[in-house]
Amino acid sequence: MGELFAFDLTPVDALIVIAVGYLLGSLPFGYLITRMAGLGDIRKMGSGNIGATNVLRTGKRHLAALTLLLDALKATFAVIICARLYGTDAGLIAGAAAFIGHLFPVWLGFKGGKGVATYIGVLLGIAPAAVLIFAFVWLLVARLSRYSSLSALVATLVMPVALWIMDQPQASLVMAVLTIISWWRHKANIERLISGKESRIGDKG
Repeated sequence: MGELFAFDLTPVDALIVIAVGYLLGSLPFGYLITRMAGLGDIRKMGSGNIGATNVLRTGKRHLAALTLLLDALKATFAVIICARLYGTDAGLIAGAAAFIGHLFPVWLGFKGGKGVATYIGVLLGIAPAAVLIFAFVWLLVARLSRYSSLSALVATLVMPVALWIMDQPQASLVMAVLTIISWWRHKANIERLISGKESRIGDKG
């Protein structure tokens, strides 16, 4: 069991990996893209979130899609770069750091997004096949419920189990931690789901 929690990195290397992952993850693409498009500060629109879902509320689907892509790929790049330089363990740590960076970006007063796209980006870097499972679960739940938030919550809940079954115990552990954090970040959505006030996919406004 001890090996599961053991990451083969020196303290200095671990700090470098965490810094690289965090800085890449903290790039606030939703904020930057909407600013560059002349739409103003995305934090003052809709939910105030800097993620793709809130960017979509501007009515600019292409900007939302670009935000989603870049928020995912910044984590993927963090995983790949650090894995190649320091090994697989480093990739896992860098991915987790990128996720934290997106949620708490230093550039925006540590107020970032909810991390679903970045979560997917971490998966893409450490276990590309798992992204297909995530997508399948998300689409299935979305089809049945029409709740985007519920779809993301269920998909993140499935991922640690899927990775364990895929014989990637350390990746399973890391994604379990990210899942817990993701659920915490979605606490307002969970409250609205319970009260029946959460907006559904396709709802106006």
